[in-house]
Amino acid sequence: MNGMTLLKCICEDTRFNILELLQKNKEMSVNELVLKLKKDQPLISHHLKALKQCKIVNSKENGKSTLYFIAGKEISVLIKEIVKTGEKIAVKCEDSACSC
Repeated sequence: MNGMTLLKCICEDTRFNILELLQKNKEMSVNELVLKLKKDQPLISHHLKALKQCKIVNSKENGKSTLYFIAGKEISVLIKEIVKTGEKIAVKCEDSACSC
């Protein structure tokens, strides 16, 4: 997967929020993601399917539920770095007169 394909897969708000939660929590079920994100289950499932198709997220069966997790350490590190960079930019924007 090239960088542009990866960015297209993660650049939707809900997908990135899912990845951020998975990065922090390691594994989560659809129901846990629904509760945390306060979004409908079909929407979360749709985005998880897209992330799986992009090979960014994997899943495993756990009894009657399915647990989702980030597919690799590199992607997890990337998500962490994007979040940190976003926080730094927000702080810089608050300190200056820019309209972020």
